[in-house]
Amino acid sequence: MAGQSVKWTLLSIACFALGCSTSLHGDPADTPYLVNVPIESRSITFENPTGEKGKGGTAASKIGVGRKGAALKNLNPGQTVTLCDIQGPGIIRRMWVTLPAKKENLLGFVIRGYWDNQTAPSIEVPIGNFFGAAHGAAKAYQSAVHSMTDTAGMSIFLPMPFTSHARFTVTNEGTEKDVPFYYQIDLTLNDQFPSDVGRLHVLYHRENPTTLGVDFTILPKRTGMGRFAGCVIGINNADHKWWGEGEFKAYLDGDEEFPTICGTGTEDYIGQAWGFHENAYLYGGVSLRKDWLWTLYRWHLKDPIYWKKDIRITLQQIGAGNEGGGGYYNKQEDVNVAAFWYEPIPSAPLPPLAPYTERVADGYIPANK
Repeated sequence: MAGQSVKWTLLSIACFALGCSTSLHGDPADTPYLVNVPIESRSITFENPTGEKGKGGTAASKIGVGRKGAALKNLNPGQTVTLCDIQGPGIIRRMWVTLPAKKENLLGFVIRGYWDNQTAPSIEVPIGNFFGAAHGAAKAYQSAVHSMTDTAGMSIFLPMPFTSHARFTVTNEGTEKDVPFYYQIDLTLNDQFPSDVGRLHVLYHRENPTTLGVDFTILPKRTGMGRFAGCVIGINNADHKWWGEGEFKAYLDGDEEFPTICGTGTEDYIGQAWGFHENAYLYGGVSLRKDWLWTLYRWHLKDPIYWKKDIRITLQQIGAGNEGGGGYYNKQEDVNVAAFWYEPIPSAPLPPLAPYTERVADGYIPANK
């Protein structure tokens, strides 16, 4: 066993130095052939809310014990349920949920995640946006991070490490009554990583509309170190005029007036060109085009954005055409975002989440419409 321990130590050091995984034991997706590992697999549902070994499917239904006895709960307005309360170390590897695919649910249900006994949530976002559905509209697509069906079968695969404790809740902040809610959390235990490993943070922000000539904030200023993982952006193109010239900007480590990273346009940022096309690729694309609603996403998994002292990320709203004398011009849109990033804890609280009424409010109507 001593030799095995030395082997794992050397493998862990090498793997961590190469940046191949959050866990010092490697990414199971990259190393499916490694079976003699110290990590253990667990799964949490309403059937087994603690994820305890050998306790899955013990609830009883009218057809017997272990026969779908507690597959779901029905949630009423104001009701909160705990999805997991886990002692670590470990990594949440995948989360899946489903509920009726209505705007009132996808924007009304809020998921909150707490890492390692912090009192403020590091994740606080409408459940639809957390799983890749801006505007409260489900649409079948797959990316490197999400998979979704038209009926709101939703999964997220970003790894979520924790060193001592992880807790997730979901709250029905909407108006829908007796909403059936299903979920499953798949995780591993005994993963090893440094104490300053980044924990997943997610926030939601909407401006309805944006301020003319002022860049929309994707990620407000965060201090300390971290890594920006990506974002899901919802655009309500209310005036039906071209809007995709705005540049993505990442202000890093003391940047003030000008950023270190500046793109060439919104459609370019998500990997498209010459307009937006309803194509969903691994790391960027358009997952929804419905009337004048657009859902865009971009994942910085292969092209990481790290910061050492501070970060701030924005997106401009710029059109092109005959407005304002021709060429480029500033414009307004109804924009929302779910921003995903990793940073160590303790971490600063997130900005306050917009209330349900603001999240579900209709988009603004331009004066010229």
